[in-house]
Amino acid sequence: MNKHEYLRHIDTSIANGKFKDNWTSLREIVVPEWYPKAKFGIFIHWGVYSVPAYDSEWYSRNMYIQGSKAYEHHLKVYGDHKEFGYKDFIPMFKAENFDADEWATLFKQAGAKYVMPVAEHHDGFQMYKSSISHYNTYEMGPKRDVLGEMKVAYEKQGLTFCVSSHHAEHWFFMSHGKEFDSDIKEPLQCGDFYWPAMPEPPDFQDLYGSPPSDEFLEDWLIRCCELVDEYQPRVFYFDWWIHTVAFKPYLKKFAAYYYNKGEEWGIPVAINYKHDAFMFGAAVPDVERGQFAELKPYFWQTDTAVARNSWCYTENNQYKTAEEIIRDLVDIVSKNGSLLLNIGPRADGTIPDEDRNILLRIGKWLEVNGEAIYETTYWRTYGEGPTEVKEGQFTDGDTKVFTSEDIRFTVKGSSLYATVMVYPDNGIVHIQSLKEGSPHFHGIVEQVQILGYEEQPNWERDENALTLTTMGVQSNVPVVFKIDLD
Repeated sequence: MNKHEYLRHIDTSIANGKFKDNWTSLREIVVPEWYPKAKFGIFIHWGVYSVPAYDSEWYSRNMYIQGSKAYEHHLKVYGDHKEFGYKDFIPMFKAENFDADEWATLFKQAGAKYVMPVAEHHDGFQMYKSSISHYNTYEMGPKRDVLGEMKVAYEKQGLTFCVSSHHAEHWFFMSHGKEFDSDIKEPLQCGDFYWPAMPEPPDFQDLYGSPPSDEFLEDWLIRCCELVDEYQPRVFYFDWWIHTVAFKPYLKKFAAYYYNKGEEWGIPVAINYKHDAFMFGAAVPDVERGQFAELKPYFWQTDTAVARNSWCYTENNQYKTAEEIIRDLVDIVSKNGSLLLNIGPRADGTIPDEDRNILLRIGKWLEVNGEAIYETTYWRTYGEGPTEVKEGQFTDGDTKVFTSEDIRFTVKGSSLYATVMVYPDNGIVHIQSLKEGSPHFHGIVEQVQILGYEEQPNWERDENALTLTTMGVQSNVPVVFKIDLD
């Protein structure tokens, strides 16, 4: 189909489908049953920006900002921008060691239940076979449909396949290259790699700044719908900037089209969004590099990365520890959320040892304690303890200093899982939420077990706390008590 035929096809699908392109209709969507049960997924930032492996996945923008560290690095390593621009990295992106089955095995070992590759980042290079643009992995670089290979491999391992689109920001992402003599030159036409490279809004949160043209918005819509049609993702994640005013009619069209496709396939689907891009209830809210301080009555997701400084692989990534990420996972799940954890493969398709080791350590913990995470739901309170978790986006830059008094709760059936974030050296744990006369629980504590340990803890309950005493439990990762209630 050409562009106009595709747009007519989208409109026809909406007209004939259950979901219409208005918020009232879109708020009738029901979150797929598997999604809130999964709790842990893998995000993947991998693309042309993995070739320079410098600064961050924003290299395609930053290398054209005169005076920036990426600009100076580019001049030093690759030369003048008019002779070697971002497009010249494409032939160097070969993915020669990429093995989708190997990735799938690792993600399965990590304990993930769903995987979300970035199908297209702000740079406009598609990681899949596309009829919309020639700038994709099937025609250039690896000469492979890497997204298609991932879908097959992940689903073979029982992992739910999802996709992410970050194309919205491409409206302005390459614009700084027009400010000096670089390889980004007018005239740029729809379909060109650098098109449209329009002026960047001075404030990214400005809802009205630098509004995209209808031509760009139609191209954006078709790209998103093509991903849906060709790869049938179970979740479609959107990065920021779609929250601006110009995108609203097109967001509604996409959501109606996608939700109707889910109905047609008989496969429930969902959309992730940030910054109130969607009306509440029409999609699943996502918190970037942050979380909520309190339990929420609705399902939500946080996306963060194993590295603090970048989403993609760089040669100087600053890594979090597996223990830190496990504690975040526990905290997020206790508040009715899910953790989408990003890794950054190298340009050749190999996963760095640091990323791999973090995933395997998380998987080892989940192998023992997963019953306190998967398919659980929230309790009457998310937890207790003195540590305050900062709320909102971009709040995970500093490691949270949890204590032995910080405990998080989840529940499944008649079992309450109490996860002690930092296990005390003396082996004594006080759970105040289960004291006699607690506002959270008036019932009976029948039995207490420790996941992964044969030791049966001694316990007593009084007006101060449920006190658990252990003799042989020592751990540098969270310890889970399974408490049977009646």
